[in-house]
This record gives sequence, structure tokens and C-alpha cells, in this order.
Amino acid sequence: MLKTQNDRASLAHTLSKIPFILQIVAGLILGIIAAYVYPDDKTVIPTLGNLFVKALKAVAPILVFVLVSSAIAKHQAGQQTSMKPIIALYFVGMVLSGTLALIMSILFPSNFSELAANANVSAPEGIQEVLVNFVNQAVENPVSAFINGNYVAILFWSIALGLMFRVAHENTKRVLNDLAESVSGVIRMVIRCAPIGVFGLVYSSCTQEGGFTNLLNYVHVVAVLVATMLIIAFIVNPLLVFITTGSNPFPLVLKSLAKSGTTAFFTRSSAANLPVNLALCEELKLDKQTYSISIPLGCTINMSGAGVTIVVMTMAAANTLGIQVDFASAFLMCIVSVLCACGSSGVAGGSLMLIPLACSILGISNDVAMQVVGIGFIIGVIQDSFETALNSSTDVIFTAAACKRAEKKAQKKAA
Repeated sequence: MLKTQNDRASLAHTLSKIPFILQIVAGLILGIIAAYVYPDDKTVIPTLGNLFVKALKAVAPILVFVLVSSAIAKHQAGQQTSMKPIIALYFVGMVLSGTLALIMSILFPSNFSELAANANVSAPEGIQEVLVNFVNQAVENPVSAFINGNYVAILFWSIALGLMFRVAHENTKRVLNDLAESVSGVIRMVIRCAPIGVFGLVYSSCTQEGGFTNLLNYVHVVAVLVATMLIIAFIVNPLLVFITTGSNPFPLVLKSLAKSGTTAFFTRSSAANLPVNLALCEELKLDKQTYSISIPLGCTINMSGAGVTIVVMTMAAANTLGIQVDFASAFLMCIVSVLCACGSSGVAGGSLMLIPLACSILGISNDVAMQVVGIGFIIGVIQDSFETALNSSTDVIFTAAACKRAEKKAQKKAA
């Protein structure tokens, strides 16, 4: 018995010496190999990935609630946070992303040789509906919000209760803080299972019906989407970080992409990746008062990748139908798409629901737009993975940039 415990301790110690990102890469490679060698498993291996995503989604709502409410409750009048520059970075980043997507669509126009005929999903019919839905989500019953993973409502209630807790007794605030620390500990336990989860998720992606061969009919639009998102990840975002901090942005950008982007790529859910981002912010030693609010907020409103998807897919539909779109109209569609992307869901495929809204601005019928949504689901195995990786990693990048900027200002004042 003692020998078994020692063996387990030795194994855990050995694994702790291996960089976590290498463990995830190992899970990725093993998932591909397993799919090639034994593609017929429909239960055990896919279940590993499903359990990992479900575990993240299960703890994410309570984590967001306790962290945001605790951070606001502890905030003292006059205490400095970096929320204003973070929100500014979120907005500027999304506008630049949407504009770049528009330019790429004009330079490299895509066509849909065929349209998916069996797309059956509901989508908002206008901006008013998006705003009404946003307000309705915000005031949803908090219990229902936790059950349904409604992060708009969770944020609303956590902010409201956090403000009320600011006048509570100090012992109450300590209990709330202890609860936040305890939930964070559970999150770290779940994240340690990421290599096994990635193994199962990659296996499922490679063995699902059609696999990656479904992309062959839409290679061009996928290439435009991926290229645009890569330009944002490696050029636009670093440039914004450099302007904000005045220092080399690539160590931060590469680390965020490696740790946040990798898991987001396979979970395909910004909501599921929330715990990963919060753990990364803690590792980067950022201000907890700031990141405990900015990361959940970014999961809801910072959707650069979603804006890219909406613009590129809408312009591809217009090009296929032979609609001549002037730049002013296209830019208006781009801005609306960016604003509406803020309300897109934090789950896989959420941005596709807003394509009909963008299409309506260019006079494209809802029937055709819904067929474009169907194509989006077909290419989602790549598109949604890159989109989520960009969205989620950008939350950390911009939060870290704003925090570092605040640190430099504080150091100058102290000097």
C-alpha cells in the first residue's frame, strides 16, 4: 500500500516537471494517433473530452459570480483599476478586426459553390431585437441563469450584489473572498485534466462524420477566415499592446496564445475557457481586482473573431449573389457586426446566429442568410476553433496590457 502511494507521488512529481503546454501538445498528438489507429471508439475516448468541457462549463458560472462580486465588494473608493483602458482596447480591437475582415473579403472574394439546404436555426431579425434580448437576458432569474449558463445575467447579478456587499460587514467580505479562493482551487484541479480533455476532444474532431473532409468544398472562405484571424493575433493585437505598454508585446502574446488559445481552440467555447484565462492571469501576476472583472466581461463582449466570421461570411454571400456593395454600406455592416458580436453567445457557433442580421443590411433575404449559417456549421470545425482561440486569448492579452500600463504609471509616480 505504501509503495503504491509512493509510486503515485513519484508520477505526480514527474508530471509536474513537464511544462503544462507540452502536456497539452502531447494530448493533441496522441488524440490524432488514436483517431488514426482506432477510429471506431464512440464512448470512452470521446467521453474524456466531453467530461472536460462539461466540468469547465459547470464551474465557470459560479466562478464568475463569486470572483466578480468579491472583487467589487472589496473595492475601496478611490482604488485604481484598469477597466477603462481594457474596455477601450476591447472596442478598438473589434473595430480593427472587423475592418480587416472587410478588406480581406474585398481583396480575396469568396464564393459558395453550393449552399446548405437544411439549416434550421433561429436568429435575431434586427438590432432592436438584439438589444431587447440582451436586456431580457440581464434580468433573468439568477438560478435559471446559473442553470442555463447565461453569463449576461450572471454578470448583472454579481455586479449588483457586489455593490451591495461593499457596505456589508468585513467578516462577510472575508467569507465571500474565501469562497472565491475555494472555487479557484477547484478550477485549478479541473484545468490539470486539460491534457486528457484535449486528447478526447481531438479524437472526437478527427473521427466525427465527414471529419476534416467537409472543409474541402469551402477551402477558400476558410483560408480567408483563418488568415484574417492570424493577422489579428500576430500583428494587430501585438501592435495594440505595444501602443499601450511601449514594450515588446510578443512574449505576452505568444504565452497567451499558447496557454489560453490552445485550450480554447479545442473546447470551442469562450465560457468553458474562462477558468483557463483566470488561472493564466493569476500566473501573470495581474491585478486580481481588474482581471476578475475584465475576463468574464471579455467573454461576453470582446468578440474580435466573431466579428471576422460575420463580416467574411456575409461578404461571401453577397459576392455569390452578385450584389454590388459599396464600401460605405459594407463598412456600416462591419460596424454593426462588431457591435452585435458583443452579444453573441459564449458557446460554440454563437457568432453564426448573427449572420442574418448582417446580411439584412446588404439586402440579402433571411432564407439565403440561414443557408450561409448552415455553411458556417459545416466549416465550424476549423472556423469556430480559430475564432474562439482568438476571442479568448485576446481577453488575457488586453487585460495584461492594461495592467502593465497601470504598473508603469504607478512606478513613474513613485519615482
